[in-house]
Amino acid sequence: MKTFQILVVDDEEDLCEILKFNLENEDYVVDTANSAEEALRMDLSKYDLLLLDVMMGEISGFKMARMLKQDPKTAQIPIIFITAKDTENDTVTGFNLGADDYISKPFSLREVAARVKAVLRRTNMGEFDQPVEQLTYKTLTLDIVKKKVLIDGEEVPLTKKEFEILKLLLQNKGRVFSREDILNKVWSDEVYVLDRTIDVNITRLRKKIGNYGKCIVTRLGYGYCFEAE
Repeated sequence: MKTFQILVVDDEEDLCEILKFNLENEDYVVDTANSAEEALRMDLSKYDLLLLDVMMGEISGFKMARMLKQDPKTAQIPIIFITAKDTENDTVTGFNLGADDYISKPFSLREVAARVKAVLRRTNMGEFDQPVEQLTYKTLTLDIVKKKVLIDGEEVPLTKKEFEILKLLLQNKGRVFSREDILNKVWSDEVYVLDRTIDVNITRLRKKIGNYGKCIVTRLGYGYCFEAE
């Protein structure tokens, strides 16, 4: 299943971090920006959903949404407005701008997760139901069905654990997984595995996939991620 990328734009840094933490626990890749100005400097076209606070600085959430809808590169990105204002006029304004949903503060994190999932399901019909059979990055192909990894059309022999690690990282490019995360997802059926075992598998995997090995980046103190060049 596709890993969806979400951008949270809110001038409350603590709220951004709380939403980021909880949405990442739902297996989304989440970035944050603390103003519309900051967000507009980013490559917004890569996101599957934007959560916009209405009441921000010089550029409000409404104004930012209007700008996005006028740009063909971002016009189709779903938007959920988040605001402390819940008047009928504000809600109507939001929907007239093309918003897909509207959440009023204070809200429960379960409500946010449910609304995010509902919007993504509506706007990505099929992505939730059709299993992905292949993952690709440049000339690297991971065939989930055949359990094979190919580079430039040539098969690379990986062990089951190496294959599962690469699959996990490639499915979630840019997301950092701690050793504990990898342990729980790849060695879930094992009784006791040392952190060193994970490091050894990562080292072997890097060597086997050649130039793509440098894409598996170590974040000291945090874990590993697959970082696109």
